Amino acid sequence: MSSFNLPGSQLGQTLRYSLLALLFCVTAEAAETAPAVSLAGTAVHELQFQGRSYPLWVDVPPSCQQRKSACPLLLVTDAPYAFPLIRSIRNRVGQQGRNIEDFVLAGLAYPATDTPVASRSRDYTPTNVKARPTLPGEDYGATVYGNAPAFAGFVAKQVLPLLQQQYRIDPQRQIYLGHSYGGLFGAYLVLHQPTLFSHYVLSSPSLWFDKKQLLQGAPELLAAMPKTTRASVWLYSGSFEQPGPTARHYAETDLVGDMQQFALLLQQAKRPGLKVQSKVLADEDHLTVFPPMVTRAMLEILPGAGPYTGG
Repeated sequence: MSSFNLPGSQLGQTLRYSLLALLFCVTAEAAETAPAVSLAGTAVHELQFQGRSYPLWVDVPPSCQQRKSACPLLLVTDAPYAFPLIRSIRNRVGQQGRNIEDFVLAGLAYPATDTPVASRSRDYTPTNVKARPTLPGEDYGATVYGNAPAFAGFVAKQVLPLLQQQYRIDPQRQIYLGHSYGGLFGAYLVLHQPTLFSHYVLSSPSLWFDKKQLLQGAPELLAAMPKTTRASVWLYSGSFEQPGPTARHYAETDLVGDMQQFALLLQQAKRPGLKVQSKVLADEDHLTVFPPMVTRAMLEILPGAGPYTGG
């Protein structure tokens, strides 16, 4: 560069700035064309539903491609956040099936035409709060709610059949996992289509939604549930997800109490095949509870071949 910097010369200054600009452009172009980060071994299927294209992300570990028996399936909502996290926990904590049995992981992502808030508010909620007057204290910011009944049909008629056709999945071990609104959608499935999955892992389910309409309707739905119904429901929440004195506590929402009430309703239904467990994880709030919840749930629901190793 200094060879072009002619002292006192406007031409020298111009050449220096031109070369600097060229160097910047070349560097910026290289950054723009750098390959994106990808997760090896994953696949994406596009499913059409209600005029939208829903990406279904799938990851099959090598052992599930090689073993003779079919692998369990874990289907999770909110894939952009949950899918890579669960994949990492399965691969790291699971230790290739030693601590956690390997499983096929599938994640429902949002349509490209939606924001995450719009998509999950619409598809994971069971009632349309916009169809009635707003009640004091309510603040529902999305435009559309209450599509869970139709979305449940989408999962039953499109998502699960595709996974069962494309991958070797054990139909007796299909696990649903959802957090927050995803947990609310899972609770809806438990009450309306309990045999769709063998296990339901509901993390911090938003049972407060629409003045707890799902909780209020649960006794009648449970009373009508066939006595032969078989499913395992695992409920988790964080200890800060209830009113308390710290910044991590909720001001008014008692998510812990709502979860425990739902667990009690399921237990009181007296369906021998309906297994229920609920746990409150200490020192966790709505944002932090998901990773440790996933680890604990997988260790308990899908224990590995052992002997366990802690690293």
